[in-house]
This record gives sequence, structure tokens and C-alpha cells, in this order.
Amino acid sequence: MIRVPTCVLSSFEPPQLRNGHSLDLFVQIGSLTKPLTATVLTALAGRAALSLDDPLESFLPAPEGTGITLRHLAEHTSGLPRLPPGIGGRDPYADFDAQALEAVVRQLDTLVTAPAGTTEEYSNLGYALLGAALVAATRTPYEELLHRHVLDPLGVTDVAADPPSGRRLCRRGLFGRPQGPWTMTGAILPAGGLWATPEATARLVTGLLVDRRLGEPAPAWQKAGHLLWHNGATGSASVFAGAVPQGWIVVHRLSGRSAATDRLAVQTIRRFLDGASAQA
Repeated sequence: MIRVPTCVLSSFEPPQLRNGHSLDLFVQIGSLTKPLTATVLTALAGRAALSLDDPLESFLPAPEGTGITLRHLAEHTSGLPRLPPGIGGRDPYADFDAQALEAVVRQLDTLVTAPAGTTEEYSNLGYALLGAALVAATRTPYEELLHRHVLDPLGVTDVAADPPSGRRLCRRGLFGRPQGPWTMTGAILPAGGLWATPEATARLVTGLLVDRRLGEPAPAWQKAGHLLWHNGATGSASVFAGAVPQGWIVVHRLSGRSAATDRLAVQTIRRFLDGASAQA
């Protein structure tokens, strides 16, 4: 039986660290990057630097007439597919750089699967474009935008696109050798390329969803009843983060099987809520 390094942080119980996970080493958080990118968007909109309803072609060389706005990208209603064309292999995003993104942008009208605003389809491509649009609109690198509008206001450190190799916690193979993580420092970064320590991730969740120090949660967060949540997965890591009115949770596992990570998080929340209901 494979023993998967697992970290569970929540307001429901003391921290749970299993099989060599760590609170203070950087781990990939995959698509949990998206709510941070969307928070940058809403912060810039709040400062009138742009509008959520600005068309994408105002910032990137996209064909006219797609009808895609920044809001559509943030809410996954752009009509774009989940992945950029040509993505695949053991390190699927390694070649998806700025030049590859620009080539995709120029042919967006051939990629849309539905008119913008009519259907919801989760899209990593959409968030790559959103991040590129924010960078173009402000002429500011993505990580600088992230620090200025999210991390610094929340007082959160230990979030990075490329943390020091000595501070990374990576999955190990059968003979104990670290497995190389996906390369996600290129154009896909705003969609899923960030690393963070579990402690930093927990501070992001409490700051954005519980204390709401930056206002209402950004449109990237998913809703299931009273639960606000988002998950993320790369080839060798997965995370779930969420909050209900009664508390919050972050689960990270060094396994790309996100369904098991999601299930552990939801079971933890339900166990607490069921126990609280029984005591009432």
C-alpha cells in the first residue's frame, strides 16, 4: 500500500501531518492559483484600472467578435476549451510559453466551443488568458500583481512560482528519488502554477473566505450549498481548500489523484458538522 504524504489543516481539529508531509515546505497548489488570479482581477476592477466586462481584445491580440470578456474568463463562461491545443505528455505545460500563448490568442475564434456567456466549461486556457490580460493591462509581471493585490495585503509570504529547490516537498518514486514536478512557470502560471506552504495556503483561505479582508470572494471560488471551495491538481500533488460558516479546511496530498483529496476534505467537514449537530 502506497503511503501518501498528507496534510490536513482546519479550524475543526489540530493539524494532521502524515507520511512525511510538512507545514513549512512549498508544495504545488495547482488550480488553487485561480482564485488568487481572480482576486487580482477584482482588486484591479475595484481600483478602476479595468472593468470585469472589458473585452479580451482590449488587452491581447485576440480576433474581434469573440465576445469574451474578463468576467467570462474568470467565471469559466468564455466558451473556450479546458486545455490549450497541443497540451500533453509527462510535462504537459513545459512548452506553453508566452509565444505559444500568443499563437493561441490569435486563433481564439477557431477554438471557442460555445458563444461567450452561454455555458460554463472549466478552462485552464481561460485563466492563462486572464493572467496575460492582467499583465498587459497593468504592464506589471504576474507575481508582482499577486504580491501587490493579494499576498501583501493579507500579510502572506511563502507563495511563489519557483521556490528554492531546497524548500520544495516533492513526491518520491519507488526508490526514494524525488519526482520532477510539472513545469508551470510559463503562460499557464496564472491558471495553476503556484507553490505555497500549507501554512501560507491556510492563511490565504482564512483571509479570503473567512475574514474576507479583501472583500467578497472572487468569482473563481466554487459553491456547493454553504461551502465555498476550490481544488487543484498537478501530476504529483493535489489540494482542496474551502470554508463553511462554521469553519475552514485545507487538505494537501502528494498525489495527483484529486478525487481522494476532495473526499478527505469533505468527510472532515461533514464529521465536524455532524458532531456539532449531535451536540446541539
